[in-house]
Amino acid sequence: MSKASATFQPLTLSVLTVSDTRTDKNDTSGDYLVDSITAAGHHLFQRDIVKDDIYAIRATISAWIAEKAVDAVLITGGTGFSGRDSTPEAISPLFDKEIDGFGELFRQLSYADIGTSTIQSRALAGFANHTVIFAMPGSTGACQLAWDAILSEQLDSRHRPCNFHGVLQHQKNDQ
Repeated sequence: MSKASATFQPLTLSVLTVSDTRTDKNDTSGDYLVDSITAAGHHLFQRDIVKDDIYAIRATISAWIAEKAVDAVLITGGTGFSGRDSTPEAISPLFDKEIDGFGELFRQLSYADIGTSTIQSRALAGFANHTVIFAMPGSTGACQLAWDAILSEQLDSRHRPCNFHGVLQHQKNDQ
């Protein structure tokens, strides 16, 4: 089935910015993700900004994955190696399954922009309680790369040969 002949089925997503410095007024990465998901036809469940703290991140994500309405969570920030970067440590224990290919592909694509510095990205993804979670670096450019080159297709029910929409719907029906 081609993308043009399939019917788009929107998902419901939440967006979390992990940062000690971003606010509603200067969160360009969160703005980009919210604008992108709504422009694509998906629904925004909730958006939040939390400090780079393992337990604050984990609490927010845990609340969202407990909501049956939330299909996916996009996280920006906290994926580097600075002393406060703790997104991977916060969300990895929540994963039922990891999506290794997301981090691998993200780093491969970002190599064209930032060269070997891409090895310092700890972008990751996984499933937790029938919700897909994607964590990417905090720069707006990184969010744009992740959305444009990976997420827009993988969250689109029309993308072939496969996408996460089908996996999410199958999992929700099994609940």
